[in-house]
Amino acid sequence: MIAAPIHLGADRLMLDPSGALFWPQRRLLAVSDLHLEKGSSFARRGMLLPPWDTEVTLDRLALLLRRYNPAVVVTIGDSFHDREAAARLPAAQAARIRAMTASCRFVWVLGNHDPVPAEQLGGEWVDEFADGNLIFRHQAHPREPGARYNTKTVGEICGHHHPKAAIAVRGGMQTRPCFVADPHRLMLPAFGAYTGGLDVRHPEIMRLFPRGGRVFLLGRERLFSFTLAQAGVPVPAPIATQSFGGGS
Repeated sequence: MIAAPIHLGADRLMLDPSGALFWPQRRLLAVSDLHLEKGSSFARRGMLLPPWDTEVTLDRLALLLRRYNPAVVVTIGDSFHDREAAARLPAAQAARIRAMTASCRFVWVLGNHDPVPAEQLGGEWVDEFADGNLIFRHQAHPREPGARYNTKTVGEICGHHHPKAAIAVRGGMQTRPCFVADPHRLMLPAFGAYTGGLDVRHPEIMRLFPRGGRVFLLGRERLFSFTLAQAGVPVPAPIATQSFGGGS
């Protein structure tokens, strides 16, 4: 896979085609919206799905841990599909998570689906996480321009909306998860195996990027880049380095 570099302010970040973010300067890996145990949640309501979503999602996360060897992992909210999801984890998957949280600094940012810490799984549980000039929170702060943290304007990394966009292919359009970015904010796609998505043209996403932004569509081995205004219309070109604000 070919990760794509962008700059958010002065910070150089790498967007991985898996939907993860890597910050080389801090050796920090971030993912959003794992929604672990969504399958078992649906099963309790009589909607039977193959019960493998947690295993598949953890397999994908384990691959990234081997690839990037991060010092810090941040999951940006809705890591679990509901308040009881952690208690429903199969013993083998709970053990895998505890091994992950013991291997490095592991920070769970709480989300609207999982507002209560599952402390038995290890790691740190926080409402939001700040490092350097970046802040990681589940839902984007509505203030513009930029986000505020302790009176300082910082770049914001968020999730929650599961952004997706369309690409033109032979025979029609194909919809894929995507990153969305502007000079102050980067929204991550959902990382979980059973997560749906919200079109980037939806007002709930567009209002967070009032001055426009750029879409980074997940491909099999690389990302494809186009502007928010072009979403759903053109055939994007393969991504090159994108710079927002300062940085080199």
